[in-house]
Amino acid sequence: MKVQAVVHLILSSERRSQIIFHAIKPETEITLTSRSKVQINREGESLTLIIEAKDTSSLRASINSYLRFISLTKNILDVVDTF
Repeated sequence: MKVQAVVHLILSSERRSQIIFHAIKPETEITLTSRSKVQINREGESLTLIIEAKDTSSLRASINSYLRFISLTKNILDVVDTF
């Protein structure tokens, strides 16, 4: 069974979406497992993740991983912006 999820995020600025896009993009180009595939797109302040997986467990794991990557990058930007 093949499953898919689309996650659409609207960030606070185009600059942040660009930084996060460039931080996450390399992760989508290297697949450590054949169970899931991720594509990331950016348009203005928006990021879209398209995640395809062979099963729901892989889909959930991929969604969690990429949302953690994005959250971590956003938190780093929050700290850097305070300087």
